[in-house]
Amino acid sequence: MPFDTKSESNHLVVSVDEARLDASIAENFKDYLFNHIDQDASDMVIDLSVVRFMDSSGLGVLVSALKKMDGKSKIKLAGAQPAVLDLFHLTSMDKLFSILPTVTEAIEEK
Repeated sequence: MPFDTKSESNHLVVSVDEARLDASIAENFKDYLFNHIDQDASDMVIDLSVVRFMDSSGLGVLVSALKKMDGKSKIKLAGAQPAVLDLFHLTSMDKLFSILPTVTEAIEEK
């Protein structure tokens, strides 16, 4: 599976181990995230450092996960590469998500 999860400092860290977060894996990623959200409402950091390309389906999964959290917990993004950051800026989704350079910084951010 192209996703990995670990617990770190009261955060669930989800790593995406694919260069592309697009329609080909979006549904599996959504199921994976929702399963973890249903099991544990802790704050989540999604490590995007390996992802070089994201399309609207990948972005849609992140927005859906944020809605599913319903304000009970936070989702922070870490390690987004330039092309992925461009997508967040272009769609103004950078206003919805806290995007930090590293997982450590995302965990430490209050």
